[in-house]
Amino acid sequence: MGRHALPGQPPVPLTLRKSARARRISLRISQLDGRVTLTYPQGVPESEALSFAKTKEDWIREHLEARPDAIDIGFGESIPIEGVVRRIVPAEGRRILLDRDNVSVPAGGEARRLARFLKELARDRLIGACDDYAAMLGRSYSSLTMRDTRSRWGSCSSHGGLMFSWRLILAPSEVLHYVAAHEVAHLAEMNHSPAFWAQVERIFGPYSEPRRWLRENGTDLHRYRFDAGT
Repeated sequence: MGRHALPGQPPVPLTLRKSARARRISLRISQLDGRVTLTYPQGVPESEALSFAKTKEDWIREHLEARPDAIDIGFGESIPIEGVVRRIVPAEGRRILLDRDNVSVPAGGEARRLARFLKELARDRLIGACDDYAAMLGRSYSSLTMRDTRSRWGSCSSHGGLMFSWRLILAPSEVLHYVAAHEVAHLAEMNHSPAFWAQVERIFGPYSEPRRWLRENGTDLHRYRFDAGT
């Protein structure tokens, strides 16, 4: 993939992707990070693809301007933790502490410290939820890993390995639990058939509300920037 940019103020970075499967030139703007990807067929010159992007510049800029602003983590900012918005304040001691209104973080690399704390908290909550749902299902999983995934909130491999986005810890608790139940249910049904959704409802209960919340609000969880790569 090549990288270019539309000139202007500010320049708009473009990721060019030549695809043997593409039948026409297309543009895609990621709702998660605003990345603009220009895909074009093998037989189309790169210059033609760039010219196409130029004709769509107004559309691209309009969509980028409509995206919520990113939030760089630091003192004075607020962040949801288990769905509760808390203000990030300096800690008096060396530990990160949560209360109803604040998350207190030791000064010095506070963004990295908070990211590490949230990942550990996410792992704790997800292991507890997955253990409970797996026991209800009568199945076991082989491993649980966490990543900062952009395209999915969780997955289940054919070998029983579960993977989750650690950013689920920013969502309300019932949303995290719904995703845990969803992936655990794949241990019994590796599909999205009616039988699969019946398993989700059996171990979790009614799931329409947390599923809707994630669909409508999940993108916002990626607004928070802790450091490069997080």
